[in-house]
Amino acid sequence: MLDPINPPHYTAGDIEFIDALESMLSADEFRGFLRGSAAKYLWRLGRKGASVEDTKKAQWYVERLRAHLEETTK
Repeated sequence: MLDPINPPHYTAGDIEFIDALESMLSADEFRGFLRGSAAKYLWRLGRKGASVEDTKKAQWYVERLRAHLEETTK
């Protein structure tokens, strides 16, 4: 079954885009990307259909931000 939150086209070769992005941005820039991405899905909630899916996408970015903060602020 296709995962609508993290579909296979987000991966090219052996690396997922978000991992490549994390490696090329500073920690602050990456945190900003994650915050902005979560906010984007909450902002459009109810405007584009699929509200439940949008909340799941926002939650995915918030969870990734939490994990990133735990790793970088030890």
